[in-house]
Amino acid sequence: MEFLTILGIFAVILLGIASSGIRIVPQAKVLVVERLGKFHNVATSGLNYLIPFVDSPRAIEMRTGNRIMRSNLVDLREQVMGFDTVQVITHDNVNMEVGSVIYYQIVEPAKALYQIENLALAIEQLTMTNLRNIMGGLTLDQTLTSRETVNTKLRMVLDEATEKWGVKVTRVELREIEPPQAIKAAMAKQMTAERERRAEVTKAEGDKAAAILQAEGEKISRILRAEAERDAEVARAEGHKRATMLQAEGKAEATRLVFEAIHTGRATPEVLALRYMETLQELGKGDNKMFIPYEATATLGAVAALKEVFTQGDDNAAKRAPAPQPRTAAGLSAQAMARNTMVPEHATLPGGTPAVSARRPPRPLVDSNDD
Repeated sequence: MEFLTILGIFAVILLGIASSGIRIVPQAKVLVVERLGKFHNVATSGLNYLIPFVDSPRAIEMRTGNRIMRSNLVDLREQVMGFDTVQVITHDNVNMEVGSVIYYQIVEPAKALYQIENLALAIEQLTMTNLRNIMGGLTLDQTLTSRETVNTKLRMVLDEATEKWGVKVTRVELREIEPPQAIKAAMAKQMTAERERRAEVTKAEGDKAAAILQAEGEKISRILRAEAERDAEVARAEGHKRATMLQAEGKAEATRLVFEAIHTGRATPEVLALRYMETLQELGKGDNKMFIPYEATATLGAVAALKEVFTQGDDNAAKRAPAPQPRTAAGLSAQAMARNTMVPEHATLPGGTPAVSARRPPRPLVDSNDD
């Protein structure tokens, strides 16, 4: 009986020791197993069995925030590690504080445990050192405007350095850049001056554009006004031309009708004389007017003929002269008036009344040779 009791106790102890080697690994985590102090294998997620007193898990130090935690499980998920601000000096000797944050992932747990003693501390110091180097090669303005360049350079350097540790750096971000207070005040003044300059430039460009548009508007307005005036002048000229043509056609038609009426009606000399007297009365109205009756032309023709007779007598007396003397303008005028004593066939009296030719033949000139 005592033997069975001792055997049962021994079996329970063996069962407890055997069950202590059962390990359940969560998803996205692994367990690095050492057998007798030497790397054996990596236990993946699920049910795993470790031989008691032979196999043992290897612990890893992981950083969470500002705390470093020791754990037997290695997390394969992407980790984030933020760092406090670090003092850096730019290329133009400006002191500033820069904070950064990196994202990394353990891809080979065995290397992360055996290639580096403290993975979190190594990543932190490597990040700070390379951040100082990169920021030291840039000026103040470049550090403020070239964050993407700094992030890319820092990620490439960290990824290359952590590759042998079994770590993949996926992303690096500059969290904050704090220049000194004096630099901030100067930057604020510069920003204010720059904005004022842009405002003045924008205002000047607006004034320029407005002036150009106004000048173009005035130009177009003047062109349109000149075209309108030209079209109006052309229209007025066309109207005046048309009115003149119509007036001339009306006068011609009236003259033609009067002429036809006279020839058709066969007006007597008494009617023409009466119309002639009425026309002279109409013309005589008003001041500062002098008219010579038509009958006076006969007297003037007689005077011109007598003068021509005497002039021809003088010419016969001067036959020995080398060349005959030309007739005077007065004689020519008198002779012309004498020849024109007969009214033209189509002449019109004042007032538009057509005159009938008297058909009076001119008086013959007296030739000195007849004597």
